[in-house]
Amino acid sequence: MAKRHPPTFQPGIDVLRRATHWPVWADVGARLGVAFLLMALVVAIHWFGRDGLYDNHDGKISFLDVVYFTMISVTTTGFGDIVPVSDSARFVEAVIVTPIRIAVLFIFVGTAYTFLIKRTWEKWRMARIQAKLTDHIVVLGFGVSGSEAVKELIARGTDPACIVVIDPARARTNAAEAMGCNVLEGDASNDETLIHVRIAEAQSVLVSAGRDDASILIVLTVRHLAPNVPISVVIRARDNELLARQAGATNVINPVSFTGLLLAGSAQGEHIADYMADLASIGGKVQLRERPISAEEIGRGLDQLADGGRGLRVYRGGKPYGFWEPEAAKLEAGDQIVEVVRCEECEGGRP
Repeated sequence: MAKRHPPTFQPGIDVLRRATHWPVWADVGARLGVAFLLMALVVAIHWFGRDGLYDNHDGKISFLDVVYFTMISVTTTGFGDIVPVSDSARFVEAVIVTPIRIAVLFIFVGTAYTFLIKRTWEKWRMARIQAKLTDHIVVLGFGVSGSEAVKELIARGTDPACIVVIDPARARTNAAEAMGCNVLEGDASNDETLIHVRIAEAQSVLVSAGRDDASILIVLTVRHLAPNVPISVVIRARDNELLARQAGATNVINPVSFTGLLLAGSAQGEHIADYMADLASIGGKVQLRERPISAEEIGRGLDQLADGGRGLRVYRGGKPYGFWEPEAAKLEAGDQIVEVVRCEECEGGRP
């Protein structure tokens, strides 16, 4: 059996984590229940050791006095009206009651931080991030394909702050956050989740959910919320490619088919697969690039581009034309071209 290797980019990830299904009110109730249970324990300790306590008011210790003394001593430093006078009572206060007092304090402070301060802070941070989100790239799914896409985008000069990653797995969002991306742990097929990242104002959306049915559902949701945003999706079964396009995907990428093409190409020549990888990656000496034509290129042929690139294809009115077709002999306003350009920053890449 082939050995499986873990992903290479996983800094600071908890390998075993399971989300709690408790509602908020149950979590708060459990914390408060533990706090009151500890205070009830202190009441019992004080009641059975009441002979070591003294009441400066009337000299007698009743059960109400014990409850009062417990609540005051656990939540504050006390008022001095009831005090421990015996050595055993002072020992109990120092060794048992004081640690319980600290534990109760941490429970109350922790609850207040988790459900009030932390959530308020996170909402404020999210609002600040959302205010700056425009013309950004949204990556839905941070598995193998999604993480490689993000790394390639960053290598090509995309600011990680302009990339938003959504994934339901905490480990994956941790990895994306470590790369400098904005992250949101959640379901990418949920309308509210996508609205949080201002999907309608995105530059483009990359979908790689790991399963074709999940990816197609996400594409449907994105297209509903963002009718004009380009969507690229990874689909692994050829039968699902048409469904993905009907769902609204602009580009459908089948890694299985593409791998087959590379394998077939390598059978025809040892350098074809290498050159295809060179074209697709920032690490080689050449790159494929898509762009609108400039004003000075209007009227020129596809072989006369102003930037010195080698034109391969023209997209006009949604239709592609190769460099050998007559439509490519004269570029028109609004044309999009695909060209091969030299990567001057990558001269040290593969030959």
